[in-house]
Amino acid sequence: MQFLVLTERLVDQFPAEAWTPELIAAEGARVRELYAAGVVRSVWRRKDKPGAVILLEAPGEAEVREAIESLPLAKLAMIWFPIVTELEPYPGFGPR
Repeated sequence: MQFLVLTERLVDQFPAEAWTPELIAAEGARVRELYAAGVVRSVWRRKDKPGAVILLEAPGEAEVREAIESLPLAKLAMIWFPIVTELEPYPGFGPR
């Protein structure tokens, strides 16, 4: 199953110096690990606010939540996930 996850950085709750290059690098490294494992399918940066949009592949929502909660920023409660939703194919492309 595929899932869409919207993340938001909690920039109003953490000072600018909390977002260190080392922490951001650790976040990127964990995303690459999840990508290599076939869990993260793609990821985009949001333009409307600090955060990301992640497309994940997993057997269920529990596994998706386990994956996103393993992110360093999530472990530090510096991001949250306002949307975690399962996706289904768009029927408009199928036979009529």
